[in-house]
Amino acid sequence: MAIENPAAPPSGDQSRIHNIGYRTYDGPRLGRSYATRSLYSQSLRGAYGLGRSVKSKVLPMLLFVVMCVPAAIMVAVAVATKANDLPVDYTRYAIIMQAVISLYVASQAPQSVSRDLRFKTVPLYFSRPIETADYVRAKYAALASAMFVLTAAPLIVLYVGALLAKLDFADQTEGFGQGLVSVALLSLLFAGIGLVIASVTPRRGFGIAAVIAVMTISYGAVSTLQAIADAQDSTGAIPWIGLFSPVTLIDGLQSAFLGAHSAFPGEVGPSNGEGVVYVLAVLGVIAACYGLLLRRYKKVGL
Repeated sequence: MAIENPAAPPSGDQSRIHNIGYRTYDGPRLGRSYATRSLYSQSLRGAYGLGRSVKSKVLPMLLFVVMCVPAAIMVAVAVATKANDLPVDYTRYAIIMQAVISLYVASQAPQSVSRDLRFKTVPLYFSRPIETADYVRAKYAALASAMFVLTAAPLIVLYVGALLAKLDFADQTEGFGQGLVSVALLSLLFAGIGLVIASVTPRRGFGIAAVIAVMTISYGAVSTLQAIADAQDSTGAIPWIGLFSPVTLIDGLQSAFLGAHSAFPGEVGPSNGEGVVYVLAVLGVIAACYGLLLRRYKKVGL
């Protein structure tokens, strides 16, 4: 009896070779700069949930509205009462709204980097043509830009409202410029700290909790120590204690050089000499965050 071999190859009449159209790409190759710009733009869009699900848009858009609504109310009050000045200085607004800013960076820093770590897509970025420094620069610049939009938008509302209320143009323009410098430094500082913390863990929830803890605990501890120093008449120690929290770093810097009123106890802000230390501290933390991110992603990309 003949036994049919099921493993036998099909006859020639059943075999086919299909041309499925694979061809080599002969078009232009846009290179590293285009890839870096694309990563930056997509990360910036993602920081506000653009191009993602509706659920992803809710929190960043809500925080953006929360940042702008108090400014709009202040403008309405100033216009209605025909006030001679705004209720809050431009440099003071971000300090007042620090809780909202901290919540934003806590929610968006892990979204920017933790997903890549969790799904192990970072080595794919580094395959070609993008490099580690390009990835870090794009992510850092995107989050800092998103935070600048968040913090500068209410200042624009205040400035436009002040002009509509016919307040002094020169004073308002000077204050607006000082406020923009302040929030630009704040955006770079907070974005760097948030990304460094978020890059440690692929778990987004852990990253959010860690960023909130660092921002909240550092500010609470510094504020408590400053209050104790003020109660014991050790006012000379107050500016130096302010070096150990991101919020108080920005507060001290702008009170020393941008004409802002200090939020330190007794309004004991740093002098110009102490302000130089604040400037060096802010720039040093920003540079350190960038360096730590480079080291972190060089290891991840191996």
